[in-house]
Amino acid sequence: MTEQKPVTQTAATPAVPTLPDAQTVTGVTHYTDRLFSFRCTRPASLRFRSGEFVMIGLMGDPDPKTGKVKPLLRAYSIASPSWDEELEFYSIKVPDGPLTSRLQHISVGDEIILRPKPVGTLVHDALIPGKRIWFFATGTGFAPFASLLREPQTYADYDEVIITHTCREAGELTYGREIIESLKDDELLNEVIGEGFWKKIKYYPTTTREPSAKMGRITDLMRSGEAFTDLGVEPLCSQNDRAMICGNLAFNLELKEMLEDYGLAEGANSKPAQYVVEKAFLD
Repeated sequence: MTEQKPVTQTAATPAVPTLPDAQTVTGVTHYTDRLFSFRCTRPASLRFRSGEFVMIGLMGDPDPKTGKVKPLLRAYSIASPSWDEELEFYSIKVPDGPLTSRLQHISVGDEIILRPKPVGTLVHDALIPGKRIWFFATGTGFAPFASLLREPQTYADYDEVIITHTCREAGELTYGREIIESLKDDELLNEVIGEGFWKKIKYYPTTTREPSAKMGRITDLMRSGEAFTDLGVEPLCSQNDRAMICGNLAFNLELKEMLEDYGLAEGANSKPAQYVVEKAFLD
């Protein structure tokens, strides 16, 4: 697939909401024929922890028998950090998907439904203290880490931040790469966290189909030791390393097993441990 240049629409003045729990779209960027991101207004009452998700969607089609229209909602990680004045989401486009087949066509000024009840396991509160945090993502599973990479607590809690992102094609890495590159010039974060905070990040993007600088599944690259050599780090250990996983089901299960082989235990909000997995949705 030929990599596309992101196409972005940006903000008009939000209109008066007409849908229940409605928020107004303020920006849309299309990265490939399969991926896009968008921003919308944030409810004044919404408080969330970086890494959490909410239910968002559109109104469905009328019921052919009753004529009633119900919301069509799906879980989406909030890609913006907890301090952002707007909300950002990163989505796949599924041609016959009940929601994404329609959501991919939203424009600035349109409304989406957003249920302001954030939840999720990919939060710092679900991990016990460590020295190094690993973020493992496939596809749109990068979204919660886009939030956490812009969260000051990430850099206060850890000496090193490693983000791996495995996609099929090179263009699908664009969103994550641009997020990471933007940190260098983010005046606010450099002031709040400390100048050069982004130097704590080691970014490891890989592709599985289209040729790129590094090809292969992250799990295979870890098993062979190649990933650790490339990154210049020691393999994971339960004493120093903490991890978060967000990707497709097969990836999540495979990586869970690997982390437990390294000696890490799965945590939760109610019982923090050494790694956590987002189970609410799949890319």
